Amino acid sequence: MNTWLLQPIRLVALLVMLMGVGLTAVACQPGATWSEEEITTLRGLWLGSLPPLPPDPSNRFADNPLAAELGYKLFFDTRLSSNGQVACATCHLPELYFQDGLPLAHGVGMTDRRTMPLAGVAYSPWLFWDGRKDSLWAQALGPLENPVEHGGNRTQYAHLVAQQYRPEYEALFGPLPDLSHLPASAGPVADAAARAAWEMMSAADQAMVTQIFVNVGKTIAAYERQLQPEPSRFDDYVTAVLANDWDRANTTLTAEEIAGLRLFIGRGNCIDCHNGPLFTNNDFHNTGVPAATDIPDDVGRALGAPQVLADEFNCLSPYSDAEPAQCAELRYLVADGHDLVRQFKPPSLRNVAERPPYMHAGQFATLAEVVQHYNTAPNAPAGHSELEPLNLSPQEVAQLVAFLKTLSQR
Repeated sequence: MNTWLLQPIRLVALLVMLMGVGLTAVACQPGATWSEEEITTLRGLWLGSLPPLPPDPSNRFADNPLAAELGYKLFFDTRLSSNGQVACATCHLPELYFQDGLPLAHGVGMTDRRTMPLAGVAYSPWLFWDGRKDSLWAQALGPLENPVEHGGNRTQYAHLVAQQYRPEYEALFGPLPDLSHLPASAGPVADAAARAAWEMMSAADQAMVTQIFVNVGKTIAAYERQLQPEPSRFDDYVTAVLANDWDRANTTLTAEEIAGLRLFIGRGNCIDCHNGPLFTNNDFHNTGVPAATDIPDDVGRALGAPQVLADEFNCLSPYSDAEPAQCAELRYLVADGHDLVRQFKPPSLRNVAERPPYMHAGQFATLAEVVQHYNTAPNAPAGHSELEPLNLSPQEVAQLVAFLKTLSQR
């Protein structure tokens, strides 16, 4: 064949090759090939989709600025403890995203669980790992009387309010009653002396002191409702995707991080539990997390569900400001059944890379260990694990971890 006839053929081949490279570059451009369904999913995870704060009908002071100011002071006051050294902020440190970085929380003693983060907690209908409280104010009261957390009691706190916070308290709740005849330390707590002193009090005095105690919880809750997550690089990425600004999108996240995002919303099944703008469905799941050593066996929701139904301060209690019809979550709660065993609430994944260790008792030290646990899906110590093996490669595990790091606030 004459060589001059080969030139057009070579030219066509070159053009085809160049076109193929160009098409491949577009197709592989990170993030540029999200489907409409995937973009809808990304929008659902985006912080810009976070709805307004839900009301808390059980706390009529929930959105009162004066209540939040008093709650802020109480949140950081170490005098709300038996030893004068433990405040809410002892375990919920603002500089550590309102947790403490410890496997198990330390108050006046050591607890059996990890401290949960607080940003966005007002969106959850259930509090604690096991959901044993159904409002922020009820949640705040639990640690105050817990013998290994704050370790205090109701008359102790009432006297503190009267001595240190009288003007702020009375501006919200009206005049404080006379407390001078009450013992310094009394309450329905584990401490035998304080409990005996409580039982010697009249029912009227017990109710009076308990109402002050409840009001303390409601102000702390008003402060905690203001704790909201900040935008992350992931949110910047979705903002760019929604604007169809691929140049900005592809310089916001790396190819590895975008690959991890694809796994997160796809084969990784992560959004089964970690969905919505807070990356949690606020429900309860058994994911086969191994039992922690040297602490009592923890059955999670199996104990938390009956506890919230019996709680002195639940939505249906006399101390709640809600009407019974506004307590649907509690009224229709199913509190028994084998399926609840070792179910725990998935915490928000926002800032997750900044707050190891992980799981309800700090069983995993790193995010890589967490992802590998979900990858292999071992049997649960008790109950039924919801996991199935993912069979991700080591590279894919690393990609998922890379994506999770993009959820840290910028």
